Amino acid sequence: MPVIFAREAPKLWRKVCAETSTEISLLAGTWKYFLAGLVIQYLHGLAAHGVHYLHRPGPTLQDAGFFFLPELGQDRTYLSETLFTVIFFSFVLWTFHPFVFQYKKIYTVLIWCRVSQILRIITFYSTLLPGPNYHCREGSKLARLPHPESALEVLLINFPRGVMYGCGDLIFSSHMIFTLVFVRTYQKYGTKRCIKQIAWLVAVIQSLLILASRKHYTVDIVVAWYTVNLVVFFIDQKLPELPDRSLGSTSQQLLPISSRDKDSKNREELDKFRNGNSATLPLESGKPVNISCCPI
Repeated sequence: MPVIFAREAPKLWRKVCAETSTEISLLAGTWKYFLAGLVIQYLHGLAAHGVHYLHRPGPTLQDAGFFFLPELGQDRTYLSETLFTVIFFSFVLWTFHPFVFQYKKIYTVLIWCRVSQILRIITFYSTLLPGPNYHCREGSKLARLPHPESALEVLLINFPRGVMYGCGDLIFSSHMIFTLVFVRTYQKYGTKRCIKQIAWLVAVIQSLLILASRKHYTVDIVVAWYTVNLVVFFIDQKLPELPDRSLGSTSQQLLPISSRDKDSKNREELDKFRNGNSATLPLESGKPVNISCCPI
């Protein structure tokens, strides 16, 4: 065993270093999108903390999910959080698998550039509902936040307590946003069919556990299911497809190409064509055609 480890360790280290270099190159070309995602995520946390100041506890609304699903109880609310933690870190580990495994279909930076929650801010500020969670009900000291003493208290969003015991940010479920985005991403770029099927099953179980824990109303779950899928469908139709690494794509092909570089590349291809070499000429439709010709 020590001999095998000593032999494979240098190969693994070289692979990690090469992948890190590739990802850094990609990050240099897409850092604006990555930074925008982080800023939007912070703004989402700030908005969720801000809506807690506006939250007014009241009677729990009539809900179909609450009627059909028995309540887990306050001592079992950890079940949904535990499952979500497993989902989250499983996806994180999968996005970093190109650093270790030989078979690669994704680039880690490009995957994480597509995660955002900006639509949720609009919806939970549009209609404020009394929170069904235990700490958001009438009589709980955490149901309403006292007036902030300074702007810094608001900007720091009371992390992580403010995230765990927030109220008012209901429509639609943040946990389901992440869960469905992760599942849809693996559905498209993953390779194991059984894991894809298990992932959808886990997403359904997560939805049921959230309702049984009384952390969200059914409408929060339902809206998350169709909104996330519609947004992902829109992104797939309108945004450029992520390159498939298994087809031999290189990091240089993924970085934005300026018009000057594009014209230079076209001239090079045209020169090859005139000199009688095999060339791939771009067409107006966007589909390249491979042309081999002989000198006249």
